[in-house]
Amino acid sequence: MKITLLRSFLMLGAFLCFGLVKAQTVSGTVSDANGPLPGASVLVKGTTNGTQTDFDGNYTLNGVEDTATLVFSYIGYKTQEIAVNGQSNINVTLSEDAQALDEVVIIGYGQTTVKDATGAVSAVTSEDFNQGVISSPEQLIQGKTSGVQITQSSGEPGAGIALRIRGTASVRSNNSPLFVIDGVPVTNESVSASGADVGVGSSGARNPLNFLNPNDIESMSILKDASATAIYGSRGANGVVVITTKSGKGGGRQGQWAFSTTLNVSKVADTYDLLNSDEFVERGGSDLGGSTDWQSYIFRTTASTDNNLSYSQNYGQGNVRATFGYSKQFGVIENTDLERITGRVNAAHRFFDDKFKVNLQTTVSRINDQAPFISRTSGSTGDLLASAYYANPTLPANPDISAAPDRNPANLLAYYDDNTHTDRFLGNLSLEYDITDEFSAKLNLGYDTSSSTRGQVSGPQILALNNGAENNGRAAVSNLDTENRLLEFTVNYNKEFENSNLDALIGFSFQDFNRKGQNLLGQGYISQDLNTIIATTNDAYASTKNLASNYQAYGIGTFQNNPDAGNQFRILGLTPNVNETTLSLPSIPIDAFTVDTFDNTDELQSFFGRINYTLYNKYLFTATVRADGSSRFGGNNQYGYFPSAAFAWKLNEEDFTGDTFSTLKMRLSWGITGNQDGLGYGSFVNRTRWNQLGIGANSQITPPATSEIAFANPDLKWEETAQYAFGIDFGFNNDRFTGNIDLYRKETSDILLNLPAVQPATSPFVFQNVDGVIINQGIELGLDYDIVRSEDFTWNANFNISYNQNELTDYDGPDIQAGNLYGQGLTGTTSQILTDGKPLFTYNLRLVDEDFNVDTDPTILDKSGLPKIISGFSTSASYKNWDASLFFSGQFGHYVYNNTANALFAAPQIGSRNNLKSVVDNGVTLSATNPSTYFLEKGDFVRLQSASISYNVPLSGDGTFNSMRLSLNGQNLFLITDYSGLDPEVSTTDVPANGLPSASIDYLQYPRPRTFSLGINVTF
Repeated sequence: MKITLLRSFLMLGAFLCFGLVKAQTVSGTVSDANGPLPGASVLVKGTTNGTQTDFDGNYTLNGVEDTATLVFSYIGYKTQEIAVNGQSNINVTLSEDAQALDEVVIIGYGQTTVKDATGAVSAVTSEDFNQGVISSPEQLIQGKTSGVQITQSSGEPGAGIALRIRGTASVRSNNSPLFVIDGVPVTNESVSASGADVGVGSSGARNPLNFLNPNDIESMSILKDASATAIYGSRGANGVVVITTKSGKGGGRQGQWAFSTTLNVSKVADTYDLLNSDEFVERGGSDLGGSTDWQSYIFRTTASTDNNLSYSQNYGQGNVRATFGYSKQFGVIENTDLERITGRVNAAHRFFDDKFKVNLQTTVSRINDQAPFISRTSGSTGDLLASAYYANPTLPANPDISAAPDRNPANLLAYYDDNTHTDRFLGNLSLEYDITDEFSAKLNLGYDTSSSTRGQVSGPQILALNNGAENNGRAAVSNLDTENRLLEFTVNYNKEFENSNLDALIGFSFQDFNRKGQNLLGQGYISQDLNTIIATTNDAYASTKNLASNYQAYGIGTFQNNPDAGNQFRILGLTPNVNETTLSLPSIPIDAFTVDTFDNTDELQSFFGRINYTLYNKYLFTATVRADGSSRFGGNNQYGYFPSAAFAWKLNEEDFTGDTFSTLKMRLSWGITGNQDGLGYGSFVNRTRWNQLGIGANSQITPPATSEIAFANPDLKWEETAQYAFGIDFGFNNDRFTGNIDLYRKETSDILLNLPAVQPATSPFVFQNVDGVIINQGIELGLDYDIVRSEDFTWNANFNISYNQNELTDYDGPDIQAGNLYGQGLTGTTSQILTDGKPLFTYNLRLVDEDFNVDTDPTILDKSGLPKIISGFSTSASYKNWDASLFFSGQFGHYVYNNTANALFAAPQIGSRNNLKSVVDNGVTLSATNPSTYFLEKGDFVRLQSASISYNVPLSGDGTFNSMRLSLNGQNLFLITDYSGLDPEVSTTDVPANGLPSASIDYLQYPRPRTFSLGINVTF
């Protein structure tokens, strides 16, 4: 009995000892080169037993067997496996994995990797961004991914940029993707005051993303297909670009400062071959006694600067990054510059045992923008560029000499001023709480506000303006305030099962957008000083704006319909009914003064959900749905519903594929997204507004009148785009060579158009959803190859190309003329047409034969302004401390209408105006008033977009600097094209009366510069 009892105790003791050995506790710290690494994953290999490091990089793991292996991983770092072997304390230092960093993709309300994505998504990180003078974030990724066309409208600093993802899917909207900055969707509408016509015509909007400092951006993710974009519902039809700014997680515990400065030198890449003064006189031109190269007079070589200072720190429980940026970019035309001052603070912190996470991203900016006398709508005598091209080269360069009826370029430079100042703040605060190991909730608050004012003035000294500015002075001040507020709440469920994973998300979003402002116009000033005239205009508004209430507009001066009454103060109101009132006359030092105001708010309320399910790490399923309710639509279609589904199969995980592929994934997706851009405020209800008061050449105010600006249409709803996509991602030799092939088809229906209303009607147009389908279908190919990998030398090449076919089908609306042309004799003429069975921006022109005979009627051509093929090629190499890169971009298959040649260089006659040598000497006999196929040219081009070489200076580590990098970069180095104009890469969005934008029309384009940059980057 005693022996049996003793044996029992011995067996129990041995079992307990064995159990203790088999189930021990392991703890330690996970770090990287800069210090502790919070949020790293620690997992017992082959089990679901795991944890994450806290903000000090510490972890504790219970129930670990002595024979177990721990797997340490973190996104962007190489995974490490360490055998326990009885150890109770295991510390690990992870090293960065550049390839893994490239794979991280920020998607809607979360993130994934390229290998786990079911949709067509790609990411470009800061290491691969384009270098050189970058005015806006879109330029960072130009040519970097297939299916994405990025075109800057001109070479002017801060000019608008057109970005198209998988073609042009809408007739009327700007077709730009939705931009999401650190979780806040921002509007595509310009936040800079648009300005008015003070005799020089209207000008294009500035880029709304100029406020972002490119140096602050960590990555940009491009979401292409409906599977990736449907989570954004009514704003996802044109794709989504998610911008993520840099955090302080890499700064280490001691913190790190970084400073960079760049000197940029720019000059015009190309000019027109015009007659000089001697050649002009020899060919019969009038001799005015001078000799001026007017292109050299208005163009200049400039030196610009870009400077950035940042501080980053990872202090254990959180991290912080603060930056300050200053850049001053001078344009290659006199009186053109863009000054950007930015400040940013990004901070993150964890509380309550890391269950509560707080993230804050804020940026504040000031943009000062000076623009010259440049406009597409400046009339038959043209703007500064037109006058420089046609000006008599014998005209002396004196601003006070009249060239009437033409314009003197020197006069336009001296007596016109145009300055815009825009302040913007964008902030995002997210609060996330881990309720359980599987459940988490997140509150996201965003606020985006801006205030912009633009002052334009034509001084009394200005010549050849027929609107009364000459001898009087004319000024316009435009004020625009915008406010965008966001509230989002999401709940996430993430559960690991034995052989699968479920990730589910549901959420609610509310966002509103307010735009308000004033447009001031004055004429007749005592002073000749341009700054004083602007100040007088602002003072007049400040002293009169509160003299009446509840008004839309008012005018002070003599009105054309009652000049005998003398000066009057007329108030134009809309509430409680349309009304007009005359008040006692205030005293202002301006002969005629008008004010027009606006205040509009749109709201968007949304409910959304997404499920990601992964089975055996091979089969990936995604389903999303979003319901959007918009105040832009009536009660019959207040809400729209946007579903999507996708499936991906990791074929390389199957045994039958063998070891040939390191990556092989097939993707299938379908989804419906929406689009309400281009519709504007209140287009579904009947609205009346006063017409904007104008001031005539005699300084009399046009009489007020009201007009119906929208008709009631309670059935108005979103455009809907259904997209079908199939893709294959592949990789060989441990992903040393990777690529993707994508096929897609997009069908946009319920097309939003502003069509003629049924007459009789007080308004000629009404917004409708028109029957028809816009089809975009194509194929994309992307390839990336690490040609050489060695300790001292690496060489990489990346190539992408995409083909897109665009067509409008099943359209039963009227043919609509578009593509307005400008210049003397071209008023009211068009070059493009919207018609069934053709691509958007199809040309409709009169044919011309070899003898310059022009048909009477136009012909609809099989030629469009949309490129069919876009491509990019980049290659980079590094040897020890040196590295270099080249980047080429190209577009093919489209046509450009040379409106500049049509307006200025069509007729060979030499009298008071200059011309091209080729036109004069080749006997061209076309009339400028005959737009025809003679001026339609292929727009194919290949551009060496940039080339750079850099050197990392070897440092001992004992000095002030931790690192130092010197770089030399060139942009727009050469252009290969058969186009006869300065540059075939044009992006025009001027909207004529019928409401359709134009594309690929080259009229007085601000020339692109060729730029060389020398930079230095240091850390300390």
